[in-house]
Amino acid sequence: MTQSFSLGVRRLWNEISLLQPPGFYWVNIERQLDAVLFCRQLISAQTNNARAALICCGENNEPLFTSLFLTKLKQFPYYILPKKKAALFHFTNDLMRELKPQEWLFVFYAPASLWRNIDQEEIQRWVTETGEWLRQRQCTLIILSYGGDTGKLGNMLISQHRALSGLASLYRQQDRALYSVSWWSTENGMTANQVQMLQPEAEGWRVVDDEERLPAPFLNDEGLFLAEKSVLEGAPALSGSWHLFDENQKITDRGMSAHAATLVFALHKTSQVDGLARQIHRLRRQRGNMLKMVVREMRHALRSSDERLLLACGANTIVAYTEPLSRFLSRLESVQGQHFTRLIATDIEPLLSMTRPSNVKGYLPPDRFAQCVNQLMSNTMIPEGSKGLLVALRPVAGLRAAQALTICHLRRFGDVITLSQGRLLLFLFTCRMNELDMALKTIFRLSVDEIFSHRVVWSQDPQIFSEISALSASRGDDGISATNNDIPAHRKPLSPANQIVRRQPVTISLLTGEQRENTC
Repeated sequence: MTQSFSLGVRRLWNEISLLQPPGFYWVNIERQLDAVLFCRQLISAQTNNARAALICCGENNEPLFTSLFLTKLKQFPYYILPKKKAALFHFTNDLMRELKPQEWLFVFYAPASLWRNIDQEEIQRWVTETGEWLRQRQCTLIILSYGGDTGKLGNMLISQHRALSGLASLYRQQDRALYSVSWWSTENGMTANQVQMLQPEAEGWRVVDDEERLPAPFLNDEGLFLAEKSVLEGAPALSGSWHLFDENQKITDRGMSAHAATLVFALHKTSQVDGLARQIHRLRRQRGNMLKMVVREMRHALRSSDERLLLACGANTIVAYTEPLSRFLSRLESVQGQHFTRLIATDIEPLLSMTRPSNVKGYLPPDRFAQCVNQLMSNTMIPEGSKGLLVALRPVAGLRAAQALTICHLRRFGDVITLSQGRLLLFLFTCRMNELDMALKTIFRLSVDEIFSHRVVWSQDPQIFSEISALSASRGDDGISATNNDIPAHRKPLSPANQIVRRQPVTISLLTGEQRENTC
């Protein structure tokens, strides 16, 4: 019978704790200290006659080597791998040169940042080639990666079920650690979608007893609702199946142990969008298509690009802030029984960069304004006709365009403004026509109808490109001294002969009482 290796986690059943040769296993661990404890326990669990080796990466490995652990390592060799891409891709060659292994266990302890600059195609090739080498040598490799990049790395690995024998993650939920197994293969078969609560102790990790366990992962949780409490507008939990949380992050933590529950997030401001998108993307990639995720907008904060981003990351539906509580509850009912069918990108970063404008906002000179708008309008991730609005605003008579600019405050990246021919030319990225009045009210501190006499709006892509081309073709003006007194901006100043002569004040001496009598 082929020898199996063990993770060493106490009370963890064999189907998700044994390492079968040949095999390629990967465990992503959020915190380095948790990874240190996991690695020590794994090495200590091996028998004295086991052929095993520890490979570390980088220089920050001091927490791993305690006196007790060094005593155990005297039985096994260990190596330091440079934190370089080239060293990673020559990993198996180096092992062959040093050990010529047969039926060995290799524990590779490395930061997740080691794979930061490796794309999806490269990591797939590396995993496949490494797995083939392990089969040839009848060896077992388990990678323990740790650090802030483990979420992104896990998303890249979730599609490698043909090359990896097992994929799991260890992360914190409140004061407990959650060990989530995506899949795990042993000689007895494959186990998938399993979650165990772990408790750290001096000797290592152990599975939490049933009586200690928090309300947790149930695969049959179809009727469970995990919601941010503000979405109910002050109402209590609607039934025993509703669980209310103070913030979205706590919903995400609990949702990592859910299977088909409904998660309801609250969105209060625009700055929450990117963080919420990352949470939804992580949940969808790791917990599958049965999970229902709903975002309720609590105040006006979303534009079409934000909605598109959240839906692309895995949200089932978004409830606008204008919809009352009764309609919101109906929307929740409508997603019950749904299976999410849209394709989710492995890496969220390109999705964020393509649906987000460059970090530019506010006033730009006409040439830079034209360049910026052309760049934003060329974004292929946003459908035609939804990329934004170009608005020309002419101030009322007697008001300088530069003066109107001083009461303009643009908060969103991608919203830019310039001055041209006595007008304000404003581009609002991914703004819809029905959102324009609200957007202008937010941007200008005074009533728009009081400070502008004319407004022209272009919403179609060809119209916007045409206007920007005209702006680029003209000499343009920097707009800072532009006025609007119903005089064309290109009109030459009046010659001195035609200028209006202004009357000059004349000093007059008033007579006193005596002077007045003497003149009589």
